[in-house]
Amino acid sequence: MSDLSAFSRSDGRAPGQLRPIRFHNHFAPQATGSTLIEWGRTRVICTAMVEESVPRWMKEQNVPGGWLTAEYSMLPYSTPQRKARDISKGKIDGRSQEIQRLIGRSIRAAVDLEKMGSRTLCIDCDVVEADGGTRTASITGGFVAASLAFKKLLSEGRIAESPIVSPVAAVSVGIVGGAVMADLCYSEDVGASVDMNLVMNARGEFVELQGAGEESTFSEAQLTSMLALGRVAIRELLAAQAAALETTP
Repeated sequence: MSDLSAFSRSDGRAPGQLRPIRFHNHFAPQATGSTLIEWGRTRVICTAMVEESVPRWMKEQNVPGGWLTAEYSMLPYSTPQRKARDISKGKIDGRSQEIQRLIGRSIRAAVDLEKMGSRTLCIDCDVVEADGGTRTASITGGFVAASLAFKKLLSEGRIAESPIVSPVAAVSVGIVGGAVMADLCYSEDVGASVDMNLVMNARGEFVELQGAGEESTFSEAQLTSMLALGRVAIRELLAAQAAALETTP
């Protein structure tokens, strides 16, 4: 296990320290719920909009309740080199598809879909600026947008109670230069020998783990250290989410 106390990062953060995080709620007024999450230099607009219908497969299989789905995209100016829109290629790229499925799975884990009624909540995550951790920012901000949407549905009497079961948040952890750290920025992510994304709920349960060695391996002790840092970071993120929701009508 690496000596965390002896390691310093290029931006001066401690190994387990998160970049500054802020939520700007109601960023997109036409959406049912929305927030702009600023996480260091990474910024993602997360919106939630309601459709008063469910997917056809739910109707055909007589599945009760509602559905929650997600879409993810990086805007052309979110990276130093212009990123072409998926529509220009005629299909969504594999990375975006994998990320939006992760976002959908993660936020669905926080929700009792039956309490939503027969409707769909669509989460859209648009990356304005990317400096690492766009998928974890999308999950963390997407949950806030979904919570704001459910607040509105409650205030309008369209649902009887909040369908939220347990809040969720996500963070990246990894090994860079032999040191275990949390919340990797882009330069750290590029140089990481091991990269992992953690999604957890407020009950301390894992929703999803995505981890792999980048032409490297990692030990059980290093995995334990990454999970420990991730747990602490998730608690901080959940507290930031709660504070943002408490101060927003």
